[in-house]
Amino acid sequence: MLLAGGALLAGCQQSEEAGCRPDPAATAPAAVLPLKHLEHAFFQIKNPAQGLQFLQANPAFARYYLQVGQAPSASELAGNLAQLATNPDLEKLARETATAFPDSAGLQRDLGTLFGKVKYYFPTFKTPPVAATYVSGLLGKDIFVNDSLLVLSLDWYIGPKASYRPDLPGYMLRRYRPANLLPTLATAVAGKYVPRKLTAPSVLDEMIGQGKRLYFAGQVLPCAPDTLLMGYTQKELTGLKFNESKVWGHFLENNILYATTPFLIQKYVAERPNVPEIDATCPGRVGQWLGLQIIRKYMAEHPGVTLAQLMAQTDAQRILNESHYRPKKS
Repeated sequence: MLLAGGALLAGCQQSEEAGCRPDPAATAPAAVLPLKHLEHAFFQIKNPAQGLQFLQANPAFARYYLQVGQAPSASELAGNLAQLATNPDLEKLARETATAFPDSAGLQRDLGTLFGKVKYYFPTFKTPPVAATYVSGLLGKDIFVNDSLLVLSLDWYIGPKASYRPDLPGYMLRRYRPANLLPTLATAVAGKYVPRKLTAPSVLDEMIGQGKRLYFAGQVLPCAPDTLLMGYTQKELTGLKFNESKVWGHFLENNILYATTPFLIQKYVAERPNVPEIDATCPGRVGQWLGLQIIRKYMAEHPGVTLAQLMAQTDAQRILNESHYRPKKS
């Protein structure tokens, strides 16, 4: 079993998770990031005319998040907003959201700190000029971020006590709690700096690409434990670490790394409840976890490489070779 011996390492693993990673950006100034609570204005909408005023008052939000240009018409979208804003169930979800996220000032500080660290590593990074929270009724994206807008749909992240939850399987739902908000945002921002491969990517390409995103998130959130970065339980992480050489051996022995079939990429890197081909207890996205271990080993071997240089490196094979990644047998 993959989790064999896990209990022996639980205490050690928990103590590692309790600490923070080294933080070169510790003195980076926080980004200036005003935070608008659009849900407040949204729930004041009582009719389509007020819905249209809401769209006009928040043009970036209307354009990028609500995609007003792609809707049948702005007036129809305004009518839909009026129906949602006066829905008692959504109003209840909004109250639960406010309870789950009571510290608006703290959230704003955390966002400023996160974006300040991104700016430290990537000086040309543009902090979105508009940052907003929202209650979408689980209809819009959970997080939207580009150079012009950041939207955090907080009702996605209430957690298990919410009256309504995203329509997702349980192994994904556990990543939708308040503590997962910033790690999910950080990995989303990281995607901006992962080069796109023009040819069909291999399993290794996807592993390294996802490993970079997770490593990036760990750098800008140095105190976020791997349980939050990966969305795994502590038991799953402990089992993977204890059996790391066996998991890596499965990829080597079955010639998986260089396969380019989407089926294998989905099986080992993308969303899945578990990977029974390795073991029934092996969690899905195990390829992402291995990618993170390879990236961490690579950066440990190359302390002079900056985060920006790592993210710009397009040769996954080179990263693997120069990481000297060889997990010890347990």
